[in-house]
Amino acid sequence: MARPYWSGQIQISLVSFGVSLYTATESKSQISFHQISRSTGERIRHQKVLQSAAEGEEPASAVEKDEIVKGYEYSKGQYVIIEPSELENLRVPSKHTIEVSQFIDRDELNPEYVEKPYFVLPQNDLQTEAFTVVREALVKTKKVAIGKIAFSGRENLLAVVPAGGPEGRGMMAFTLRFANELRNAADYFRDIKAAAVNEDSLELAEALIAKRSAKFDLSKFQDGYEAAVKELVDAKLKNLPLPVEEAPAPRPSNVINLMDALRKSIGEAPAAAKVAAKKPPVSEKTPPKKGIGIVKEAPAKTAAKAPTKRKSA
Repeated sequence: MARPYWSGQIQISLVSFGVSLYTATESKSQISFHQISRSTGERIRHQKVLQSAAEGEEPASAVEKDEIVKGYEYSKGQYVIIEPSELENLRVPSKHTIEVSQFIDRDELNPEYVEKPYFVLPQNDLQTEAFTVVREALVKTKKVAIGKIAFSGRENLLAVVPAGGPEGRGMMAFTLRFANELRNAADYFRDIKAAAVNEDSLELAEALIAKRSAKFDLSKFQDGYEAAVKELVDAKLKNLPLPVEEAPAPRPSNVINLMDALRKSIGEAPAAAKVAAKKPPVSEKTPPKKGIGIVKEAPAKTAAKAPTKRKSA
């Protein structure tokens, strides 16, 4: 197992136990680039030099690592030098103890707050009992512990939750963004115009979501950009034609009705097609329908001529 990223105490009122935090993520990308001179093909190296040298006021020479310290600019061009040892001795309680200040419901932990995940383990076997009791209490109450932790040169807001999975013995910690680090959502969403929701469209959208719903499996998703870069590199090494991005499929010129688009998405026929399917085909010689109809009168017979009267003698 890797070395812990942070070790210390979780404190809840008078209850405390030792924990270790391990970074839960790692970079798996196999593609990395270096800066190369186009003319010579040599790799470019960067050196840290004095600002006066960078501005051409004196010859450039690299500054050694042990000569570099941190500085806080309190006025234009004026700095207070801060030694590494002085930062290590800062009086910040959360460097060693995560003091839980409150508990919140799990649905209050919005995704936009979350920054980075960590595995939380008891420091040793002696800490396991208290660790497990607190974990089970969080499971039963469906709560999240909120506290603060200091590392990487800053103090972070931290959320601690029970870890999922088949074993269900550990906990997860997530560093959170502070309120002033999140932009105001209202500045972006307020210009969205209100729209009436058609109940039929809503039902079809719900049916589409149900049709596409599945258990989330991260292993099914791959980095398509990395695969495309590998394909490009391989083509260059083998002097093959370079892969070119395919043109996007042209959009249909006719405007598709939302209802029809939803119906097609879930496999139903469009409304117009349904109506057409119900109508029987019109033939030129449609047989007469049974039932009451119009009876045509028979043509009148020619009237007999009236006998002519004889003239008297």
